[in-house]
Amino acid sequence: MNHHQIELDLDHLEQVLARISGTDHIPLSYWRKRVDDVTAAVSIPAQKNRALRLNEALSALESRAAD
Repeated sequence: MNHHQIELDLDHLEQVLARISGTDHIPLSYWRKRVDDVTAAVSIPAQKNRALRLNEALSALESRAAD
């Protein structure tokens, strides 16, 4: 994945994760795979920080959905 595509994916995931819940029609497992794929592809420190925040936000959603 190139730098530009990673930026686009990070932007998209940041927008989506700010708006979804555990009861949306797209399961959280789909978003987990997307976040994990982007996290594995990042190499720039700023992108790593963004991916870490996405992972934390998604983990919080997953935790709330499990309750």
